[in-house]
Amino acid sequence: MITTVYHIQKSMLTNKIIYLSVYVIITSITSLVSFGQPPSPAKYTSYYLIAHRGGVVDSNRAENSLPAIEAAVERGYKMVEIDLRLTKDSVLIIHHDKNFKRYFGLDKEVSEMNWEDIRKLKSNTGSRVLKFEEALQYCSGKIEVMIDNKIKGNDTALFGSVIALLKKYKLDKAALMIGTDESTEFFTGKIKLSCTRKQLEENMQKPGYNPLHYYLFGNELTRDDAEWARRNSILAVGVVNAWRYMRLANPAAEAEKDAQRLKNAGLTHFQIDSEFEQFFRQ
Repeated sequence: MITTVYHIQKSMLTNKIIYLSVYVIITSITSLVSFGQPPSPAKYTSYYLIAHRGGVVDSNRAENSLPAIEAAVERGYKMVEIDLRLTKDSVLIIHHDKNFKRYFGLDKEVSEMNWEDIRKLKSNTGSRVLKFEEALQYCSGKIEVMIDNKIKGNDTALFGSVIALLKKYKLDKAALMIGTDESTEFFTGKIKLSCTRKQLEENMQKPGYNPLHYYLFGNELTRDDAEWARRNSILAVGVVNAWRYMRLANPAAEAEKDAQRLKNAGLTHFQIDSEFEQFFRQ
Protein backbone atom coordinates (compact mmCIF):
# COMPACT_ATOMS: atom_id res chain seq x y z
CA MET A 1 0.00 0.00 0.00
CA ILE A 2 2.78 2.42 0.93
CA THR A 3 4.65 1.48 -2.26
CA THR A 4 1.54 2.15 -4.38
CA VAL A 5 0.99 5.59 -2.84
CA TYR A 6 4.66 6.43 -3.41
CA HIS A 7 4.44 5.55 -7.10
CA ILE A 8 1.23 7.60 -7.51
CA GLN A 9 2.80 10.63 -5.86
CA LYS A 10 5.93 10.25 -7.95
CA SER A 11 3.82 10.02 -11.12
CA MET A 12 1.87 13.14 -10.15
CA LEU A 13 5.09 15.03 -9.46
CA THR A 14 6.49 13.99 -12.82
CA ASN A 15 3.33 15.18 -14.61
CA LYS A 16 3.52 18.55 -12.82
CA ILE A 17 7.15 18.96 -13.89
CA ILE A 18 6.26 18.13 -17.50
CA TYR A 19 3.28 20.54 -17.40
CA LEU A 20 5.38 23.35 -15.97
CA SER A 21 8.12 22.75 -18.52
CA VAL A 22 5.65 22.91 -21.43
CA TYR A 23 4.05 26.05 -19.92
CA VAL A 24 7.45 27.76 -19.66
CA ILE A 25 8.31 26.87 -23.27
CA ILE A 26 4.97 28.14 -24.62
CA THR A 27 5.19 31.32 -22.55
CA SER A 28 8.72 31.95 -23.78
CA ILE A 29 7.71 31.50 -27.41
CA THR A 30 4.71 33.81 -26.96
CA SER A 31 6.92 36.42 -25.37
CA LEU A 32 9.40 36.25 -28.21
CA VAL A 33 6.62 36.73 -30.75
CA SER A 34 5.01 39.57 -28.81
CA PHE A 35 8.15 41.48 -27.97
CA GLY A 36 10.11 40.63 -31.10
CA GLN A 37 7.59 42.47 -33.30
CA PRO A 38 5.88 45.39 -31.54
CA PRO A 39 2.25 46.06 -32.50
CA SER A 40 1.72 48.76 -35.10
CA PRO A 41 0.73 52.24 -33.86
CA ALA A 42 -2.82 52.04 -35.27
CA LYS A 43 -3.44 48.91 -33.17
CA TYR A 44 -3.17 51.00 -30.01
CA THR A 45 -6.46 52.73 -30.80
CA SER A 46 -10.09 52.07 -29.98
CA TYR A 47 -11.17 54.14 -32.99
CA TYR A 48 -12.32 52.66 -36.28
CA LEU A 49 -9.76 54.04 -38.75
CA ILE A 50 -10.24 54.19 -42.52
CA ALA A 51 -7.05 54.66 -44.56
CA HIS A 52 -7.59 57.46 -47.08
CA ARG A 53 -6.09 57.37 -50.62
CA GLY A 54 -5.78 53.60 -50.75
CA GLY A 55 -3.84 52.78 -47.60
CA VAL A 56 -0.70 53.95 -45.85
CA VAL A 57 0.73 56.40 -48.39
CA ASP A 58 4.25 57.79 -48.08
CA SER A 59 7.44 58.26 -50.10
CA ASN A 60 7.72 54.48 -50.53
CA ARG A 61 4.07 53.60 -51.18
CA ALA A 62 1.91 55.08 -53.94
CA GLU A 63 -1.80 55.82 -53.51
CA ASN A 64 -4.08 52.85 -54.19
CA SER A 65 -1.10 50.51 -54.53
CA LEU A 66 -0.83 47.01 -53.11
CA PRO A 67 2.03 48.01 -50.74
CA ALA A 68 -0.15 50.85 -49.38
CA ILE A 69 -3.10 48.50 -48.76
CA GLU A 70 -0.82 45.86 -47.22
CA ALA A 71 0.60 48.46 -44.84
CA ALA A 72 -2.91 49.50 -43.80
CA VAL A 73 -3.67 45.89 -42.89
CA GLU A 74 -0.39 45.51 -41.01
CA ARG A 75 -0.96 48.74 -39.07
CA GLY A 76 -4.40 47.73 -37.89
CA TYR A 77 -6.72 49.91 -39.98
CA LYS A 78 -10.27 48.58 -40.15
CA MET A 79 -11.02 49.88 -43.64
CA VAL A 80 -9.24 51.25 -46.70
CA GLU A 81 -10.66 53.87 -49.07
CA ILE A 82 -10.02 53.04 -52.74
CA ASP A 83 -10.75 55.27 -55.77
CA LEU A 84 -12.79 53.63 -58.51
CA ARG A 85 -12.20 54.55 -62.18
CA LEU A 86 -12.92 53.04 -65.60
CA THR A 87 -10.48 52.45 -68.46
CA LYS A 88 -11.26 53.06 -72.14
CA ASP A 89 -12.01 49.35 -72.59
CA SER A 90 -14.29 49.29 -69.50
CA VAL A 91 -11.96 47.69 -66.97
CA LEU A 92 -12.53 48.78 -63.37
CA ILE A 93 -9.32 49.98 -61.72
CA ILE A 94 -8.37 51.87 -58.56
CA HIS A 95 -6.61 55.19 -59.15
CA HIS A 96 -7.13 58.60 -57.56
CA ASP A 97 -6.30 61.12 -60.31
CA LYS A 98 -8.04 61.35 -63.67
CA ASN A 99 -4.63 60.98 -65.36
CA PHE A 100 -1.37 59.14 -64.66
CA LYS A 101 0.95 62.15 -64.46
CA ARG A 102 1.57 62.44 -60.73
CA TYR A 103 2.75 58.89 -60.02
CA PHE A 104 3.57 57.52 -63.47
CA GLY A 105 4.80 60.61 -65.36
CA LEU A 106 2.23 60.07 -68.10
CA ASP A 107 -0.11 62.98 -68.85
CA LYS A 108 -2.87 60.84 -70.24
CA GLU A 109 -6.33 60.29 -68.80
CA VAL A 110 -7.51 56.94 -67.48
CA SER A 111 -10.51 57.01 -69.82
CA GLU A 112 -8.19 57.36 -72.84
CA MET A 113 -6.16 54.21 -72.16
CA ASN A 114 -6.85 50.49 -72.42
CA TRP A 115 -6.00 48.17 -69.55
CA GLU A 116 -3.31 46.39 -71.58
CA ASP A 117 -1.30 49.63 -71.67
CA ILE A 118 -2.14 50.71 -68.13
CA ARG A 119 -1.01 47.43 -66.61
CA LYS A 120 2.53 48.04 -67.93
CA LEU A 121 2.93 51.34 -66.05
CA LYS A 122 5.31 51.52 -63.08
CA SER A 123 5.02 54.25 -60.48
CA ASN A 124 7.91 56.26 -59.10
CA THR A 125 7.80 53.91 -56.10
CA GLY A 126 7.89 50.77 -58.23
CA SER A 127 4.23 49.75 -57.91
CA ARG A 128 1.58 49.26 -60.59
CA VAL A 129 -2.08 50.08 -61.12
CA LEU A 130 -4.47 47.54 -59.63
CA LYS A 131 -7.70 46.24 -61.06
CA PHE A 132 -10.64 46.83 -58.73
CA GLU A 133 -11.08 43.07 -58.40
CA GLU A 134 -7.40 42.57 -57.51
CA ALA A 135 -7.77 45.04 -54.67
CA LEU A 136 -10.95 43.36 -53.40
CA GLN A 137 -9.36 39.93 -53.61
CA TYR A 138 -6.49 41.06 -51.40
CA CYS A 139 -8.77 42.90 -48.94
CA SER A 140 -11.16 39.97 -48.51
CA GLY A 141 -10.92 38.68 -44.95
CA LYS A 142 -8.26 41.25 -44.06
CA ILE A 143 -9.79 44.74 -44.23
CA GLU A 144 -13.12 46.35 -45.21
CA VAL A 145 -13.46 48.82 -48.10
CA MET A 146 -14.76 52.33 -48.71
CA ILE A 147 -15.18 53.12 -52.41
CA ASP A 148 -14.83 56.63 -53.80
CA ASN A 149 -16.78 56.33 -57.06
CA LYS A 150 -15.13 58.59 -59.64
CA ILE A 151 -17.00 57.14 -62.63
CA LYS A 152 -19.29 59.57 -64.48
CA GLY A 153 -22.79 58.64 -65.58
CA ASN A 154 -25.11 55.90 -64.38
CA ASP A 155 -24.15 52.69 -66.16
CA THR A 156 -26.33 50.29 -64.17
CA ALA A 157 -24.76 47.19 -65.76
CA LEU A 158 -21.29 48.42 -64.82
CA PHE A 159 -22.34 49.39 -61.29
CA GLY A 160 -24.10 46.05 -60.95
CA SER A 161 -20.73 44.39 -61.52
CA VAL A 162 -19.24 46.53 -58.71
CA ILE A 163 -21.83 45.18 -56.26
CA ALA A 164 -21.36 41.63 -57.60
CA LEU A 165 -17.60 41.83 -56.99
CA LEU A 166 -18.13 43.12 -53.46
CA LYS A 167 -20.41 40.17 -52.78
CA LYS A 168 -17.99 37.73 -54.41
CA TYR A 169 -15.25 38.73 -51.95
CA LYS A 170 -17.66 39.07 -49.00
CA LEU A 171 -17.02 42.79 -48.63
CA ASP A 172 -20.53 44.07 -49.40
CA LYS A 173 -22.03 44.04 -45.88
CA ALA A 174 -19.71 46.65 -44.33
CA ALA A 175 -18.75 48.54 -47.51
CA LEU A 176 -19.16 52.32 -47.72
CA MET A 177 -19.31 54.48 -50.83
CA ILE A 178 -18.64 58.12 -51.59
CA GLY A 179 -21.03 58.32 -54.50
CA THR A 180 -22.07 60.62 -57.32
CA ASP A 181 -25.44 62.32 -57.79
CA GLU A 182 -25.96 60.35 -61.01
CA SER A 183 -25.43 56.93 -59.42
CA THR A 184 -27.23 57.55 -56.11
CA GLU A 185 -30.53 56.01 -57.21
CA PHE A 186 -28.86 52.80 -58.34
CA PHE A 187 -26.65 52.29 -55.29
CA THR A 188 -29.25 53.22 -52.65
CA GLY A 189 -30.01 50.12 -50.61
CA LYS A 190 -27.10 48.19 -52.14
CA ILE A 191 -24.24 49.92 -50.32
CA LYS A 192 -24.05 52.62 -47.61
CA LEU A 193 -23.81 56.04 -49.27
CA SER A 194 -22.17 59.17 -47.84
CA CYS A 195 -24.46 62.08 -47.00
CA THR A 196 -24.49 65.45 -45.31
CA ARG A 197 -26.95 65.95 -42.47
CA LYS A 198 -29.15 68.06 -44.75
CA GLN A 199 -29.26 65.26 -47.33
CA LEU A 200 -30.13 62.73 -44.64
CA GLU A 201 -32.93 64.88 -43.29
CA GLU A 202 -34.33 65.13 -46.83
CA ASN A 203 -33.99 61.38 -47.36
CA MET A 204 -35.92 60.73 -44.14
CA GLN A 205 -38.99 62.25 -45.79
CA LYS A 206 -38.85 59.86 -48.76
CA PRO A 207 -40.81 56.58 -48.95
CA GLY A 208 -38.71 53.52 -48.10
CA TYR A 209 -36.07 55.45 -46.14
CA ASN A 210 -33.73 53.19 -44.17
CA PRO A 211 -30.91 54.56 -41.95
CA LEU A 212 -28.78 51.53 -42.88
CA HIS A 213 -28.59 52.81 -46.46
CA TYR A 214 -26.54 55.89 -45.57
CA TYR A 215 -23.80 57.32 -43.36
CA LEU A 216 -23.06 60.86 -42.19
CA PHE A 217 -19.67 61.99 -43.50
CA GLY A 218 -17.54 65.12 -43.11
CA ASN A 219 -14.87 67.19 -41.43
CA GLU A 220 -17.20 69.74 -39.85
CA LEU A 221 -19.34 67.33 -37.82
CA THR A 222 -20.30 68.62 -34.38
CA ARG A 223 -21.35 66.96 -31.11
CA ASP A 224 -24.95 67.77 -32.04
CA ASP A 225 -24.46 66.00 -35.40
CA ALA A 226 -22.95 62.95 -33.71
CA GLU A 227 -25.75 62.71 -31.14
CA TRP A 228 -28.39 63.26 -33.84
CA ALA A 229 -26.85 60.43 -35.89
CA ARG A 230 -26.87 58.07 -32.88
CA ARG A 231 -30.50 58.86 -32.10
CA ASN A 232 -31.41 58.08 -35.69
CA SER A 233 -29.26 54.90 -35.95
CA ILE A 234 -26.99 56.44 -38.58
CA LEU A 235 -23.25 55.75 -38.80
CA ALA A 236 -21.18 58.95 -38.52
CA VAL A 237 -17.66 59.18 -40.00
CA GLY A 238 -15.33 62.11 -39.32
CA VAL A 239 -12.71 63.18 -41.86
CA VAL A 240 -9.09 64.30 -41.34
CA ASN A 241 -7.56 64.45 -44.82
CA ALA A 242 -4.31 66.10 -45.92
CA TRP A 243 -5.84 68.07 -48.82
CA ARG A 244 -7.59 70.31 -46.29
CA TYR A 245 -4.29 71.50 -44.80
CA MET A 246 -2.04 71.67 -47.87
CA ARG A 247 -1.88 75.47 -48.05
CA LEU A 248 -1.65 76.10 -44.30
CA ALA A 249 1.55 77.13 -42.52
CA ASN A 250 1.39 74.28 -39.99
CA PRO A 251 -0.65 71.39 -41.47
CA ALA A 252 0.04 68.92 -38.65
CA ALA A 253 -1.08 71.34 -35.94
CA GLU A 254 -4.32 72.13 -37.77
CA ALA A 255 -4.98 68.45 -38.41
CA GLU A 256 -4.46 67.69 -34.73
CA LYS A 257 -6.99 70.39 -33.80
CA ASP A 258 -9.56 68.87 -36.16
CA ALA A 259 -8.87 65.36 -34.86
CA GLN A 260 -9.35 66.47 -31.27
CA ARG A 261 -12.51 68.42 -32.11
CA LEU A 262 -14.06 65.42 -33.87
CA LYS A 263 -13.10 63.05 -31.06
CA ASN A 264 -14.56 65.45 -28.51
CA ALA A 265 -17.77 65.43 -30.54
CA GLY A 266 -18.06 61.74 -29.68
CA LEU A 267 -17.20 60.23 -33.06
CA THR A 268 -15.57 56.80 -33.20
CA HIS A 269 -15.13 56.30 -36.98
CA PHE A 270 -12.60 58.35 -38.95
CA GLN A 271 -11.31 58.48 -42.51
CA ILE A 272 -7.74 59.76 -42.21
CA ASP A 273 -4.47 60.12 -44.06
CA SER A 274 -1.97 57.84 -42.36
CA GLU A 275 0.33 60.77 -41.52
CA PHE A 276 -2.31 61.83 -38.97
CA GLU A 277 -2.57 58.39 -37.37
CA GLN A 278 -0.66 59.64 -34.33
CA PHE A 279 -3.63 61.78 -33.27
CA PHE A 280 -5.76 58.68 -32.78
CA ARG A 281 -3.38 56.54 -30.71
CA GLN A 282 -4.34 55.59 -27.18
